[in-house]
Amino acid sequence: MNFWYWLGYNLSKLAGKFLFHYRALHRERMIQSGPVILAANHQSYLDPPLLGIASDRAIYFLARKTLMDIPVLGWLLPRINVIPVNQEGADRSALKALVRILRAGEAVLVFPEGARTLDGNLQPAQPGLGFVIAKTRAPVVPMRIFGSHEAWPRGSNRIRLHPITVVVGEPIRFTEAELAGADKIVYARLSQRVMEEIARLKIDE
Repeated sequence: MNFWYWLGYNLSKLAGKFLFHYRALHRERMIQSGPVILAANHQSYLDPPLLGIASDRAIYFLARKTLMDIPVLGWLLPRINVIPVNQEGADRSALKALVRILRAGEAVLVFPEGARTLDGNLQPAQPGLGFVIAKTRAPVVPMRIFGSHEAWPRGSNRIRLHPITVVVGEPIRFTEAELAGADKIVYARLSQRVMEEIARLKIDE
């Protein structure tokens, strides 16, 4: 971890502990070396840091490109492993950046739904994750975050002190047969498979 990532990581851990009674269940399922895709549902702006601290290693995130135009944030975000993405349609450059990062042996966080939920419910998966899986063959760790919608719902300017729990699922390793074809249908099927695994995760303790 570089200094800025380390600082953000530890501040996120403190905020999680004291503001949201944060828990990460089954952290032992994390893959702590080599390329890995962390795939999670998306409820809130709180998700990237609170999902990220479930891992002991630095990970890369996607964030909307317009954030780079904000003073200070535009300087800071690239230093904490943020990759800008154009949310107006599919941004293939961001997906290709994820592919490059994974091929370099790093970890990335991807939201299969593509955007934050409006009502807290899971949304359909978009094919972008499937594209990254097909191009890298990287294993996927499904994750599900509970409570961040209640803490900071989309459209709200107020953060509430609500418990947040992250559940880590068993890694998914796709077979060559599942990856064969590498077209939009395959990409959609791979993304949907991951979304189904996310949906199965529950708070079991």
